[in-house]
Amino acid sequence: MKIIASLLIGYLIGCFQSAYIISRVKGQLDIRKYGSGNAGTTNVIRVVGWKAGIITFFMDVCKAVIGVLVCSFIFDDVLMGYYAGVGVVIGHNWPVFLGFRGGKGIAATIGLLLAVDVRIGLIIIALMAVVIFISRYVSLGSILMAISIPILMAIFHTDTPEYIILGVILMISALYKHRANIKRLLNGTENKLGHKKDLSEKE
Repeated sequence: MKIIASLLIGYLIGCFQSAYIISRVKGQLDIRKYGSGNAGTTNVIRVVGWKAGIITFFMDVCKAVIGVLVCSFIFDDVLMGYYAGVGVVIGHNWPVFLGFRGGKGIAATIGLLLAVDVRIGLIIIALMAVVIFISRYVSLGSILMAISIPILMAIFHTDTPEYIILGVILMISALYKHRANIKRLLNGTENKLGHKKDLSEKE
C-alpha cells in the first residue's frame, strides 16, 4: 500500500505540466502543437525561448524533488520517496489532465536522482553536460543519461535490488519517449541545440 500511495502521490505531482503552463503564459500557445510537439524543456527553448525553457527545467526538477521528499517524510523511507519520484516522471510523461500527452521526463528524472542520491544526480548532470556540449544533441545526452541510471544504481546501491529495478524502469521510459529521437540520430536528421523552430512546424 505504501508503494501504491507513493506512486499515486508522485503521479499527481508529475501531472503539474510546467512546459504547458509556461508556454500558455509566455506565448499564449499549447507547446504540444508546435516544434517537436513535446511538452518539455528543449521544445520550450526552441519555440518560446531560453528564459521560458530554463524556468520549465527548474520547475520540472523541483516537482520531482518535492515528490521524493514528501513521500520520504510521510513514510520515513527514502525508497518510498524513490517510488514517488518514478510516479512524478510517469505523471510528467503521461498527465491525465492533458490527455496523457506530456514530456519526456528528463528534467524530472534529474530532480528525482538528486533527491534520492545526490552522487548519482551530479554524475548524470555532468555526463549530460559533457555529451551535449560536445555533440550539441540534447537527445543524445538524455539517452546516455537514461542508460547510465541502472548502472549507477547497481554501483551505489548493490544491496538494494529495488533501486536497480526502478532505475531500469526509468531507463525504459526515457528510451521509449525518445524513440523518434533515436531514429533521427541514426538517420543524421536530429536537430542540434540552438536550432530555432518555425512556430508553424510540428514534427
